[in-house]
Amino acid sequence: MNSMKDLLVEQLQDLYDGEIQVLAALPRMHMQASDEELKEAIEVHIAETQNQVMRLERSFRMLEEEPTRKDCMGMRGILAETEEAMNEATYAPVKDMSIIAHALRIEHYEKAGYQIAIIIADRIDAEDVADLLEESYEEESLAAEALENFATESFFDKIKEAFSNEGGAHV
Repeated sequence: MNSMKDLLVEQLQDLYDGEIQVLAALPRMHMQASDEELKEAIEVHIAETQNQVMRLERSFRMLEEEPTRKDCMGMRGILAETEEAMNEATYAPVKDMSIIAHALRIEHYEKAGYQIAIIIADRIDAEDVADLLEESYEEESLAAEALENFATESFFDKIKEAFSNEGGAHV
């Protein structure tokens, strides 16, 4: 890696692999979720992630590079933790909150990756690439905000109600 363009391509490869890993993991998260609103949010995010993968592919082509993946070990780790948490949680509301917690970690990790790639693209005057990456960054930001709101407002109230109905056995 000898240039800022090389660094940008490396960042895109990492993002590309991470998004593809997430795309593979989201259906399992959907299947494990019990709350209908959470399931719907995951379905929406599957479509967004597919669009993000396509934007990354376009970004590679704009830089006259082939879309290739570099193993995103950070995402691999987050997704392994997500899988472990889903397997450990046996009570549905706790499992749902765990899915939300790990999905939020995923969003923040992706945001950081897009943020630095945008900065690099801007620095090398690859404005078209920066614009595409900015679209994905905005989607990730909105998804993170929605997860935060979901966890702190409506969903947490549902969990409290479920705990109350069972005499607080899972609190």
